[in-house]
Amino acid sequence: MNHRMRAQWAGWRAWLVALCLAWTLPLAAQTVTLNLKDADINALIGTVAEVTGKNFIVDPRVKGKVTVISSKPMNADEVYQVFLSILKVHGFAAVPSGEVIKIVPDVSAKQDAIPNVDDQHPGRGDQMVTRVVQIDNVAAAQLVPILRPLVPQQGHLAAYPSTNVLIISDRAENVARLVSIIRRIDKVGDTEIEVIRLQHASAVEVVRILTALERSRPGQKGQAVAQQALVADERTNSVLLGGDRSSRLRLRAIISHLDTPLERGGNTKVIYLKYAKAADIVETLRGVGKTQGEAVKGKAPKAAAAKQLDIQADEATNALVITAPPDVMRALESVIRQLDIRRQQVLVDAIIAEVSERKARELGVQWLVFDRSGETAPVGGTNFTNSGNSAVDIAAGVLSKSIGGLAPGLLLGGGRFGSNSLNYGAVLQALAADGDTNILSTPSLVTLDNEEAEIVVGQNVPFVTGSFTNTGATSGATNPFQTIQRQDVGITLKIKPQINEGNAIVMEIEQEVSSISDSASAADIITDKRSIKTNVMVEDGQIIVLGGLIEDRIRETEQKVPFLGDIPLLGYLFRAHSTNRDKSNLMVFIHPTILNDTATSNRYTSSKYNFMRARQFEAHQEGVPLLPGARPPKLPSMSELLELPPPFEESESAAPAGKSAPPPPDDE
Repeated sequence: MNHRMRAQWAGWRAWLVALCLAWTLPLAAQTVTLNLKDADINALIGTVAEVTGKNFIVDPRVKGKVTVISSKPMNADEVYQVFLSILKVHGFAAVPSGEVIKIVPDVSAKQDAIPNVDDQHPGRGDQMVTRVVQIDNVAAAQLVPILRPLVPQQGHLAAYPSTNVLIISDRAENVARLVSIIRRIDKVGDTEIEVIRLQHASAVEVVRILTALERSRPGQKGQAVAQQALVADERTNSVLLGGDRSSRLRLRAIISHLDTPLERGGNTKVIYLKYAKAADIVETLRGVGKTQGEAVKGKAPKAAAAKQLDIQADEATNALVITAPPDVMRALESVIRQLDIRRQQVLVDAIIAEVSERKARELGVQWLVFDRSGETAPVGGTNFTNSGNSAVDIAAGVLSKSIGGLAPGLLLGGGRFGSNSLNYGAVLQALAADGDTNILSTPSLVTLDNEEAEIVVGQNVPFVTGSFTNTGATSGATNPFQTIQRQDVGITLKIKPQINEGNAIVMEIEQEVSSISDSASAADIITDKRSIKTNVMVEDGQIIVLGGLIEDRIRETEQKVPFLGDIPLLGYLFRAHSTNRDKSNLMVFIHPTILNDTATSNRYTSSKYNFMRARQFEAHQEGVPLLPGARPPKLPSMSELLELPPPFEESESAAPAGKSAPPPPDDE
């Protein structure tokens, strides 16, 4: 039974195979011979659709007559490839879109959904495709002008520099041809970069000589820079050499001839400084040169034995004259470049505000009693030190008929003087003194970074330090003289700024305010002095208070006669009372500004200048009260002063003739 079933199944399988072959062989063997002359293109599209079994959507712009001549039959696939070629000849393209194929003009095909291809599926024949080609060794943008003539007008060729790729949209065969050309161009060249470290010569000088040599070669003008890369690395004294192998070999030979030691142990150079002061950096350079010289001796003691180091400063030209071995010379040149830089400036605006008040009250009565009846007579009286004149002074003045040298204030006295018997006298003294001081000063000072600057605004006051009288031995003549010492009294501001990383400024500040006191109780001049000495850190443009000196001092003094001064009411006749009050308040504010460039300096200078010019304009308009025809002079405008064009031009130039321009605004 099993054998019978197997035989029946084999028979059925053979019958099915025969049936499939009978169904497929006619279709596979179906061929078409295209011979058309001036046929309508739409008729050709219909024939191709029947042969290939594809569905087409025809753009209304697809029109024309076609001629096709073939000598042998073609299958469906060959017919479709011939159909694509016919469309290309007539300026049309087939664009697959799902189950259908769109027939459109070439100019619209690249903007449609044409397929993207790669190396595994590059497309066939005249099929419209898009391909992205990765470039590995050359710049993609450099290939665009080379390949552009090979791409038809309706095609597309562009470079994307970020990923170094080319984007091509065209027929598959032409795209394959372009890819083949690109593969031949995209090769690794023999251009390399060599680093040649010099032992004796200067890399900068060698590069300069080689650059001039390459530019002067016949037929090489304008091409030497493109063909060769010559760069000097001053830090390592090396030459970076690039280009093709033959050019690098030729230049390397020249460099080896130039990098030879000098016949003498050292070389001399004159280096002109741009910003630094030659005399200030000589000692620093000598220390650096000594350290470098010791390092050279450690490497080659015999060759370095005769080498000398000498650094001199020529202040007339602000230049350095350096004699040193090549290694030491390069180290010194590197240090000089870092030291010879433009230094920033700092503008410091200070506000000094001081308010002080002095009050004094004195009241006292003094007595004197004496008897002139005999040669010896008792004398009695009171003498209080906190009162100006005692009764003894008044009595002596009355007896000598002179009342000069009396103390300030109210003096009332009475008594009996000149009698041969008992004499007496009493003096009442009352004094009230008030003194107020209000100082507001805004000094400004500009200085270089790390340079100390000082401004003094005040008076040079003489102080008597001693007096002498020289009497002649023979003639008896006297020669009195005094010794005087002068001292500045006023406002002193001394600063030394140091600009740190960013905009922070460290400042050493010494500020002093001194003035002459108006006290009437001193025998000579009294000066009041307030000073601050500190180091602060402040940001650029920030206002910082240095400190406030506040003093409120009250002094009360009472002198009296024992027992008598304690009697109610009557005791005031035997007392002297004085009260003094001194109160002062001083605040100092600092506002630093970094002047980085000329524009910033001009802006602040113009602001200060315009402020002073505004005050001059006000004084000029008010005139001189006692001289109607006289007017104070006025400052010229900034443009007139410096003979500069705008923007320094001010509103005065636009004022009508015969009229003065309004004062510039207050910029403070």
